[in-house]
Amino acid sequence: MLLIAVLSPLILTAQQSQNQASTRSPHGPLSMPCQACHTSTSWKPLRSFPDFDHNKTKYPLRGMHKSVACIGCHVKLVFTQVGHACADCHADIHRGQLGAKCDSCHTVRGWQVSIKDIQQHQNRFPLIGAHSALTCDSCHKGAATGQFAGLSTACVSCHSSDFAKTTNPNHTAAGFPQTCEQCHDTTSWLNATFDHSKTAFPLTGAHTTVQCAQCHTTSNFAATPTACVGCHLADFRKTTNPNHITAGFPQTCEQCHNTTTWFNVSIGANFDHSRTAFPLTGAHKTVACLQCHTPGNFTTAPTRCVGCHLANFQKTTNPNHVKAGFPTDCSICHSTTNWLGATFDHSKTAFPLTGAHIALSCSSCHASGVFVGLSTACVSCHLSTFQHTTNPNHVTSGFPTDCSLCHSTVNWTSSTFDHSKTVFPLTGAHTTVACTSCHVNGNFTTTPTDCYSCHKSQYTGTTSPNHIAAGFPTTCATCHNTTAWTGATFNHTFFPIYSGTHVPSVWVTCSACHINPANYATFSCIACHTHNKPATDARHSGVGNYVYAPTACYSCHKS
Repeated sequence: MLLIAVLSPLILTAQQSQNQASTRSPHGPLSMPCQACHTSTSWKPLRSFPDFDHNKTKYPLRGMHKSVACIGCHVKLVFTQVGHACADCHADIHRGQLGAKCDSCHTVRGWQVSIKDIQQHQNRFPLIGAHSALTCDSCHKGAATGQFAGLSTACVSCHSSDFAKTTNPNHTAAGFPQTCEQCHDTTSWLNATFDHSKTAFPLTGAHTTVQCAQCHTTSNFAATPTACVGCHLADFRKTTNPNHITAGFPQTCEQCHNTTTWFNVSIGANFDHSRTAFPLTGAHKTVACLQCHTPGNFTTAPTRCVGCHLANFQKTTNPNHVKAGFPTDCSICHSTTNWLGATFDHSKTAFPLTGAHIALSCSSCHASGVFVGLSTACVSCHLSTFQHTTNPNHVTSGFPTDCSLCHSTVNWTSSTFDHSKTVFPLTGAHTTVACTSCHVNGNFTTTPTDCYSCHKSQYTGTTSPNHIAAGFPTTCATCHNTTAWTGATFNHTFFPIYSGTHVPSVWVTCSACHINPANYATFSCIACHTHNKPATDARHSGVGNYVYAPTACYSCHKS
């Protein structure tokens, strides 16, 4: 067939060649004119590069495909309906592990695999660090026939031999987990680093610069203790300032020490006293431990002030604490801020200080240094004042010795007596009357409480009406009050003169009925109710026992 194809231009004319192409073409059913590939100048053999423009087909030639002979792909001279998939020409040497899509890893630029061309690899196991420079068969042993699908992504799947043979430290003996990425990375396998912050024991302070073997002795990495004493027991035992064992210190080193400065006791060791029953305040903060914890007693040191300050208590003379009978609870007067400037809180006693008492010196009341058992009664300090007072004379007046009835601690001389707490509360004009107006001759104990005793002269001297002649009782409060003495009002319960037609516009004055101003016990109805005006007799026509007399009306008309 090749010979016919070569000689045909010499035998047939061009027109004949075209007419017979469909039946005599050596290319089978290739439906195109010969000049699409051949020229009259040179009928190139099929094994060389014809002038066929593959770019005008559905499969343009790119990359290495440009230099492949036609029969490299068109075997058996088949030119139509040739497959476009890589696998149509390229046999799968991966035994179906990677699928039939060769272009997932290979390109037309070069069939040899390049790591950057393997896109799916980046999704499942990104190649970074030293991995990016490895050839495929470094992991996929025997790349041509090796395993590509289902490989483990765990480091140990490739590095199990490295794990097993490592001696610094021995990973197997140390019980290291086979998660290599905890210490190693793909950049530098040998320079392993372990992130202690992700463990139960983060490294801080001086621990950050300590070699692993200093704590992980005998290559013990799995069961290393996290308690300080696990490494520092020797330090605990040999410490003498103070001796931790004799002092009964607990082995919880972190109560006093930290990882920054372990040995410098004056700076590094710091015990948090605020977590104890005796927090340090004031001057206690700067006191050396051994001043209170003598001799090296840290477990049963007293917490009461007198435990350390008994000598101060006993030798104090201003005032003498022992003679004064002071309690040994120093905190009642002293504080940790200023020991010498003692202050006593009287508000917590049965005698709180108020008014002028606040500014007094202690010795003003606590004479002769007596502080316990003193009376809280005012007279215990103010008896002399009570006895010498003449305005009024408290003794002759029979005043009680309870000074607080009239006096206060704010102003002693301007005394006030609370009459509201007596049987005679002061109201109205009585509130502004001088005490001596009622309490004559300094009588404060037997002063009468009835009005008449003080107002007898007003009673006897009154003429409108004449109280004596009228026979008024001496109970002044019946008509008078403390607000207005002269505007007296009488409650006429005997006969309701304010009811019905008996209104003030009719009777005007008391004398309208009480015709005898000297005797208000007598009265007359007929002064107003005459025979003819308003016809009293006529109104009582037919009334039995009717009598026209001065007080006869009241016998029937009491209301």
